[in-house]
Amino acid sequence: MKTIDKAVLAYYEEGSEYNRLRTDIGLIEFARTKEILLENLPSPPAVIYDIGGAYGEYSWWLSYLGYEVHLFDLSETNIKLSKELAEEYPGCSLAASEVCDARKVPRADNSADAVLLMGPLYHIIDYCERIRALKECCRLLKPGGVIFSAALTPFSVLLDKLTVYSPGGGSYLENPDFLAMVERELNDGCHLNPNKEVYAGLGSSHLHTAKALKAELETGGFSETVVHGVMGGAWLANNIDELWKNEKSRNVLMTTVRLLDTHEEIIGLSGHLLAVSSWL
Repeated sequence: MKTIDKAVLAYYEEGSEYNRLRTDIGLIEFARTKEILLENLPSPPAVIYDIGGAYGEYSWWLSYLGYEVHLFDLSETNIKLSKELAEEYPGCSLAASEVCDARKVPRADNSADAVLLMGPLYHIIDYCERIRALKECCRLLKPGGVIFSAALTPFSVLLDKLTVYSPGGGSYLENPDFLAMVERELNDGCHLNPNKEVYAGLGSSHLHTAKALKAELETGGFSETVVHGVMGGAWLANNIDELWKNEKSRNVLMTTVRLLDTHEEIIGLSGHLLAVSSWL
C-alpha cells in the first residue's frame, strides 16, 4: 500500500493490536479518549465513521451507547477480530465493518455526523496522502460535523526508551542508528524505520507536534481545532496495570492527565495527541 510501511500492515495482520487498549498505557489512552469523545460528540443516534478503527474497541463502545457506527480498517485481520467483541456488547451491533483505505471510503458525501481518524495520520507517511485522507473526511462529514484525529508525537519513541534505560545490554539509546532515527523525527517528524530495521517498535510513520497537527487539519479543510494530550505524563508511572485496579490510584492518574491536557508547553510529553476539529 502506497506510503504505508509493509511492517506496519503486517503488525495488524498478525492481530498484534488486539487488546492493546486493555493493558499498561493503553488503559490511560482508552479512558481519556472516551472522555474527550463524549465531551464533543453529538447525541445518539448520530452516524459515526470509525476510519482506521482497528478491531473496533471504540466502534463497539459507541454503538452500545446508541450511535450508528461504521468501522473501516485497512487490515482484514482487524475486521475479522472486530466480530469477537460482539459478545461483550449483547444486543448491540455495528452498522458496518469493512476493509478499506482511509483515502477512499465507500460512503456518500455528507453522510456522517462525526469521524474518528485514530490511526491513518501517523501510518500514512507522505504529506500529500495525509491531506488526501483529511479531505476524504471532509467529503464524508455533514456541515457542522466533527473529526477526532489521533497522532503520535516526535518525542514518544525517545521518551519511552529513556524510561527503561540501563547502561549496556544493547540499549537503544547507545545505538547510533537509533539516535540518528530519533534526531530525524525530532527535526521533521519523519520516523524512518523501514521493516523495523532500526527499532523493534513502530515501523516507518509520521509523528506530529501539536502545531503541525493543527496545520495539517487546517490544510485538509478543518477549523477550530483543539489538541489534547491524551496521556499527559501519567504513562510514565510504574506498574500502571496494578495502579489501574485501585479506584483511588486510577483517579489520581486520570486527574494528572486532565491537568496537563491542553498546556502547549508540555503537551508533547503525552506521546499520543487527539485533535478535535469541526467542518463548517
